[in-house]
Amino acid sequence: MIEKTVVVSMPKDTEDRPVAVLVQIASQYESKVHLATGDKKINAKSIMGMMSMDFSDGKEITIVADGVDEEQAVKEISDYLSEES
Repeated sequence: MIEKTVVVSMPKDTEDRPVAVLVQIASQYESKVHLATGDKKINAKSIMGMMSMDFSDGKEITIVADGVDEEQAVKEISDYLSEES
């Protein structure tokens, strides 16, 4: 299991539905993937759960992955959440 905390910083021209894209990214991995902030820990493959999270710029989110491809999952989600403008 690995985890990484990132600060959300997505370009203003990011897709209209960043949560849907994030779920698609997480769903392509075999590992269990969760995002945590404050006292919330949500399955990153659950569109309904992810819609309850705050992805505003400057928000700190911890990515937690456990499985055979955990490193790749954390890297791709981290890259997506913290893209530079």
